[in-house]
Amino acid sequence: MSETPSDIARKVLATETEALVRLSDELPAAFDAVVALLLSIRGRVIVSGMGKSGHVAAKIAATLASTGTPAQFVHPGEASHGDLGMITSADAVILISNSGETRELADMIGYCARFSIPMIAITKRADSTLASAADHILLLPDAPEACAIGMAPTTSTTLCMALGDALAVALMSNRGFGRESYAHFHPGGSLGAALLRVSAVMHKGDELPVVTPDTPMSEALVVMSQKGFGVAAVVTEGRVAGIITDGDLRRNMEGLLERRAGEVATPGPLVTRPDTLLTEALGVLNAKKRTVLLVVDEAERLVGLLHIHDALRAGVA
Repeated sequence: MSETPSDIARKVLATETEALVRLSDELPAAFDAVVALLLSIRGRVIVSGMGKSGHVAAKIAATLASTGTPAQFVHPGEASHGDLGMITSADAVILISNSGETRELADMIGYCARFSIPMIAITKRADSTLASAADHILLLPDAPEACAIGMAPTTSTTLCMALGDALAVALMSNRGFGRESYAHFHPGGSLGAALLRVSAVMHKGDELPVVTPDTPMSEALVVMSQKGFGVAAVVTEGRVAGIITDGDLRRNMEGLLERRAGEVATPGPLVTRPDTLLTEALGVLNAKKRTVLLVVDEAERLVGLLHIHDALRAGVA
């Protein structure tokens, strides 16, 4: 009976998993030295490879760049036709070739040697041309490819990708690259939205609907209408004393215009801090079935207002 697609998939995953375990157990001896080198250079990390290795190289360069290590992919074919000029003596070069004999890398190897540019080889063959020319070798386990004919780059590209991730994360940790830095490099999409702080989208200054406890409700209603949030923050000496919402208005309809804001407001409103993650603030709004959070500083002074629509517009959902 022939194997089912699921049987084949499990064999592929098992083969690649075993290779990854080997890579972890046999982590290249030069790994720490490579990390130290990449931390020390003044320029960028240039990553290159041909074919599937080129796709992996581009991904590694992108991961490095997005986690605090300036990096760029240079195609070896284009390098031979002028793009070698993208590589400077302040850079370090990572060249990827499973066999270590990729002809298209020859010009980049020669260029690095000529201008004393540090070169790192990622390959499975320590005796290859690439490994012999490199300053550091990140040697991959000689693991079988996962395809039926044992030739299509599968296990080898997975190993390269994982090793690239390991380099990026090690560099990231050594640079002290945290959530705030990550947010600067990922302003768009769900990644950027997930790392936004309340301060990035909150309303402040003249936008805030602020009244005092002694403000007549006739004036408070005008403020609520003008500012357009459906609430008014009741503030005493800069500190939040309460909030007036539509619900408070409904509960106090009788004689409402004869009252003052402090009499109608709900004390102890929901508040958040400017440095709270927007995702966390949205979670509070959803859990409490509210549309507005007042934003206060450490001294409980009002500094902003967050409306649920602000979070949604920023891509947080």
